[in-house]
Amino acid sequence: MPPEPLILAFDTSAAHCAAALVSGDRLVAERHDPMDRGQAEHLFPMLESLLKGAGLGWHDLTALAVGTGPGNFTGVRLSVSAARGLALGLAIPLHGVSRLEAAAYGLPRPCLVVLDARLGRNYLQLFDGQALPPQIASADAIPDGLLSTATCLTGDGAEQIAEDSGLPHLPAALSLPQAMARIAARRPPPKTRPAPLYLLPADAAPPRDAPPLILP
Repeated sequence: MPPEPLILAFDTSAAHCAAALVSGDRLVAERHDPMDRGQAEHLFPMLESLLKGAGLGWHDLTALAVGTGPGNFTGVRLSVSAARGLALGLAIPLHGVSRLEAAAYGLPRPCLVVLDARLGRNYLQLFDGQALPPQIASADAIPDGLLSTATCLTGDGAEQIAEDSGLPHLPAALSLPQAMARIAARRPPPKTRPAPLYLLPADAAPPRDAPPLILP
């Protein structure tokens, strides 16, 4: 029998660098390094350490999965760009998986994923056979249609909503990178490159100083 596919999944869309190596149904290795900043410098050394610790190298991989967000603008852009470069260099498929889809993996349907988007807002997506489009809403103004359809809630923004609505709040079935790898393993090779999922504008503010004067 041919060996099981070996998938490396990683994500930097929140205050972490998270990665997992999955082969078939087996978790080979996993890392979750909490960090508010510095993901750009930390990501590749962490991935290399993960592979080396498992006795593997880059060319042992058969596919990649990358977190496409939603989340931190810079973090999402970092991981998606890095994954595109890796997939091109290694000539292997690259699957984009959102944090919302990964959170719902392995949970009963219909499932409403609620992730904290900060500043009193939540990222929302209902999974009911197929995924409805993701959206963002005030934490105290969840659309009634989503709550009336859902039979369970999950995510780090769902606890209070579950208490108010009476719906069960379920923990994630797997860690974020593990779920990403499992989702990627079930998909056919993608025909297009993954793109970041942005539900909010970039959180970088424009410079306050006037631009420099360009002399003729």
